[in-house]
Amino acid sequence: MKQNNMRSIYKNIILSLLASAVLAGCQDDFLDRPSQSEISTENFYQTKEELRLATAALYGGRIWAQWNNTAYLPLGDILSGNLILQYQGSDLVQLNTFTLSGSNARLTTGWAALYIIVAHCNTTINAINERTPSTVSAADKNAAIAEARFIRAMAYYHLAMLWGEVPIIEDNTKLIKSPLINKNKIEDVYRFVIEDLTFAAEKLPKTDQPGRVTSWSAKGMLSKVYLTRAGVGQPGGSRNQEYLNLAKTYAKDVIANSGLSLLPSYADLFKTKFNDNQESLFALQWSATTEWMQGNHLLTYSPSNDINPQKGGAWGSPGVSYDLYLAYTEKDSIRRKASFMLPGDHYPELNAAGGGYTAASPGMKKHIIGNEADNNSPAMSYLGSIEHNALLRLADVYLVYAEAVLGNDVSTSDADALLYFNKVRTRAGVDPLTSINEDIILNERRVEFACEGQYWYDLVRLSYYNPQKAVQLLSDQQRVLFDYNKDSKTATPNDPIGTISPATSATFTLQLPTTEVVVNPKLNEPSVPYYK
Repeated sequence: MKQNNMRSIYKNIILSLLASAVLAGCQDDFLDRPSQSEISTENFYQTKEELRLATAALYGGRIWAQWNNTAYLPLGDILSGNLILQYQGSDLVQLNTFTLSGSNARLTTGWAALYIIVAHCNTTINAINERTPSTVSAADKNAAIAEARFIRAMAYYHLAMLWGEVPIIEDNTKLIKSPLINKNKIEDVYRFVIEDLTFAAEKLPKTDQPGRVTSWSAKGMLSKVYLTRAGVGQPGGSRNQEYLNLAKTYAKDVIANSGLSLLPSYADLFKTKFNDNQESLFALQWSATTEWMQGNHLLTYSPSNDINPQKGGAWGSPGVSYDLYLAYTEKDSIRRKASFMLPGDHYPELNAAGGGYTAASPGMKKHIIGNEADNNSPAMSYLGSIEHNALLRLADVYLVYAEAVLGNDVSTSDADALLYFNKVRTRAGVDPLTSINEDIILNERRVEFACEGQYWYDLVRLSYYNPQKAVQLLSDQQRVLFDYNKDSKTATPNDPIGTISPATSATFTLQLPTTEVVVNPKLNEPSVPYYK
């Protein structure tokens, strides 16, 4: 019975994949999409333009909505101790207190969401290979496949960092006949990610329309994946030097040869006027919509209906942890204010026609972009924010480069590493440093990418090669909300919202979703090699 249920689930997914991959999430920035009546599975993928239409659908819409709206910030920032949200169900409290189980809804949704992305990419890749005629050039065909493989790599990168050993699936149609599959070894999952990104780096163009990934996007992500891979299976505190060198090489290639640069204003990174700016290497593409789970819902984290589109949908702002507050120095006010609000902070761009917004309590600022008038988007609703939130920025590549240069040394004063590390700091109005170490880089990443779903993955990366230190960092966190006095500029921590379970090295590998194990008991078996 379980096997039949599993087959039914996958059959329904497969039957809908092609149509949704072609039609869902397409953006006006990329194309003017034809009506559904003009597209069929028989006559599609016949031209370069149709390939571009198919791949454009992989950047947002319903394909990414489940991940973006339910797992992106909870697994990246609440689990890591940056944010606290106690008013939207016990599942979020479990993330903050390390009491989550395999039935946690955010965990279950995150797993399903990433495999939905994988399935759409697989179907697109296979359809391009099977249906594209010889009249389409090999370069155009490979570029389209490369886009899909880049996005599939992003999904598998997150799966590996969250769950470690996971099943690698390249053809979802095979699951209809054989739905019970094993996990694959974590080394093979990272190899799969690297192979996808390497293909993308070779076949993608160096430039494209704003929002489309390029070879520089793939090389930037390769640098990050190699930095991560350097620690896998190295619990003794030293990372694999070969992978560190590859991380450094790819990062430096992007830095030196892409022609890209940091956006001068940090705060502008998170305003829709600057969507797909020169710093963005991969961003989700969102259109204005009122449809449930077809758009960007991050505006539901707004602190007030007064600043939201159509004056609705402010379901509760995530609270900021006292620990994240302490990570910022007083001088680091530009990044702090752009990342989270403190009482008394004024944001003239939010409800600009009404005089702006002044915060009354600590809460997340990133992704809170204002109402439809503020963004010149009359059709925008709180279910369809038009912020193209970046999952990979050039600043990330700069910091990856600095960390790869540091490698296994205690500290470094390497001029190149400091040059790019300090570019990130000086953009934020913070004094440059003359020497950096692991702790400095980790904290720099935390304050640069706060509320961008990154910090948990930075901690997991550390846990691969230095689990004791990663556990200690979690154990030392003050994962509590705080009150802030705007007159005295002092913060007072509150009591925990629940009993926080002690962190262990196992904390960094999430439990498999119970629902998945029930329908596929092989997930409880030891992992198997993917590459023979």
